[in-house]
Amino acid sequence: MSVSATLAGNLRDAVAWLQATPISTTIRESDWVFPAIESVHVIAFVIVVGSILVVDLRLLGLASRRRSAEDLTRQLLPLTWLAFAVAAAAGLLLFAAKPVTYTANTFFLSKLVLLALAGVNMAAFHLFVHKRLVGVAPGAPEPIAAKASGLFSLALWIGVVACGRWIGFTTLG
Repeated sequence: MSVSATLAGNLRDAVAWLQATPISTTIRESDWVFPAIESVHVIAFVIVVGSILVVDLRLLGLASRRRSAEDLTRQLLPLTWLAFAVAAAAGLLLFAAKPVTYTANTFFLSKLVLLALAGVNMAAFHLFVHKRLVGVAPGAPEPIAAKASGLFSLALWIGVVACGRWIGFTTLG
């Protein structure tokens, strides 16, 4: 048996095990638990995307021009990370409700890939681009790398939101 077949089998076994756990069953079968977790997930996710959108639009020179991009990023980052942690925890609980269904859903898998790419973009921004923003005056044009990062981030997060919405319409039942 090939390594990929073994890994695929192990993944199927793991998600089947998770779906059979009491927490998965409770979330999946309760009239209120899944919607409550989903509400927390959506609210936290809106805060994440909203705060990232503010920074991306600033990097592109389309919003918040009276503030430096570096200052805006520094001030919003703690809120973004807190909201991301809440959204991720709630998302893991939602995944636990129907892991077999979600791991077979193209939109769910696409959302995960886009989230990973957004994470790579964010890491590259903070490692290589953010330091170029220090000392750039409010209203001054941002370096091209900052604009490119903002545009790429914006596209990725629009994709994450779109895939997230489609998950709900393709996993009914």
